[in-house]
Amino acid sequence: MHMHACLRCLPSCFLVASICFATCGLNAQHLLTPQEQKRIDEAIANHIGDVPDNAGPLAKNLSAKMMPKAVEAAIRKVADWELERSQPYFGNEWTWSVLYTGFMAASTATGDSKYSDAMLEVGKKFNWQLRSHLPNADDQSIGQTYTELYMQEHDPEMIAGTQTELDDLVTHENDPAPRIPWWWCDALFMAPPLWARMNAITHDGKYLDYIDREWWKTSNLLYDSQEHLYFRDATYLNKTEPNGQKMFWSRGNGWVLAGFARLLQYLPKDDPRREKYVQQYREVAAKLITLQGKDGLWRSGLLDPNYYGVPENSGSALIAYGLAYGINEGILDRKIYAPAVKHAWKGLLSYVYADGRLGSIQQVGAAPSFYKPTSSFIFGVGGFLLAGSEVDRMAKNQAHK
Repeated sequence: MHMHACLRCLPSCFLVASICFATCGLNAQHLLTPQEQKRIDEAIANHIGDVPDNAGPLAKNLSAKMMPKAVEAAIRKVADWELERSQPYFGNEWTWSVLYTGFMAASTATGDSKYSDAMLEVGKKFNWQLRSHLPNADDQSIGQTYTELYMQEHDPEMIAGTQTELDDLVTHENDPAPRIPWWWCDALFMAPPLWARMNAITHDGKYLDYIDREWWKTSNLLYDSQEHLYFRDATYLNKTEPNGQKMFWSRGNGWVLAGFARLLQYLPKDDPRREKYVQQYREVAAKLITLQGKDGLWRSGLLDPNYYGVPENSGSALIAYGLAYGINEGILDRKIYAPAVKHAWKGLLSYVYADGRLGSIQQVGAAPSFYKPTSSFIFGVGGFLLAGSEVDRMAKNQAHK
């Protein structure tokens, strides 16, 4: 019996992510904590996702073949569902800005401007401003979309507010503070890619200098040079999984790998500092493919997959994106990594429902957790669209050979 069908037989188990023991070939998922349930309730209230008991049938018309037409059909299906569902509620929090990076990538992959046109409306809605003054990494993240739109439209209004805030952050960088600016690993996706894009626009090296100072502070704090993985933040340095292994969160390491990709996209190839990032990027990528599940996906807790059972598709999508980007740029060995990306893409497609919902996405959190296979949240969809865009590029490169 398929896991989704199994769950539909058990509508009373609202708080249980999966109770498909041997029938589904998975270990049981565990009850959500009150805090986890609270985050789900808040997400539903804020229209950033939901967790229905029944999400209907799975899509039957998607192909995992590495052909542009097939990849783009999957991108469109998921993007169209999310755009229609979420556009009335577009916000400027990080959850939304990750989705927006995906919509920008979907436009590039499909050649359809409707997704980037929707992002132009986002910029206008928020007057091209970041979410706060002296913003943290999360509140900077929407600037990635502003800068990408600027690169298309060349309208100075699109980046003026963002540039002012980044300049202010440089000025205040050494103000007394209790902790480093990018103190949690997610921040490496949220902020550095924006700074790299601002450098590409202005050719002012101070933005790359800032990245280089702050990235390596975060790395020194959170990167485990033996495991080649990032802890989520300093509070996890000594936490362990039920099996005794160190606690490394798949979405957290997905943020990091995708952050590398989005940074390297705009970090000049002749910058002497680039090789440090490339080396660590390769280390993390090499570790992550050893942790890939038999279904091509990664579990919420990377080093205790049996405890978590159900795959986590925001982390899986971000990892697939980071790997595919590296292949496309010749940074990662195609022979080693292309099979992993193809396997991951096939796995992700198996969680797309007939209407375009992408399921099995963990709610907002900071650690490995539990969720239902029907759960869908906008940041996970953003990750899927990013992954699709690079898988599409792989398919196009393959077709041209």
